[in-house]
Amino acid sequence: MSDTTPLQAEPHLASHQGDEVKRRRLRWRARRGLLENDLILGRFFDAHEARLTDGEVLGLDQLLDLTDNDLMDLIFCRAAAEKELALEDQARHVLGMLRKV
Repeated sequence: MSDTTPLQAEPHLASHQGDEVKRRRLRWRARRGLLENDLILGRFFDAHEARLTDGEVLGLDQLLDLTDNDLMDLIFCRAAAEKELALEDQARHVLGMLRKV
């Protein structure tokens, strides 16, 4: 069993908060084709970007790998429970944050 919590990133990766280029790239990657997703992700970054942990960034990356429609269905709780359960712990944590913005 690992001594790291689920929201910690791998220690060999550079910190998200300490790298402005990584922060800008993540915000750029979060731009979506569906306006609803774009608005929600924009609000999410406005509210949380300065405090995102490396683990939360990993979870967000997993969510951003989804199609726009799949992401929107998860945010609005329209997806089957199995889809949400298939996500890593970090992604489910960030999904909860997205649902609150």
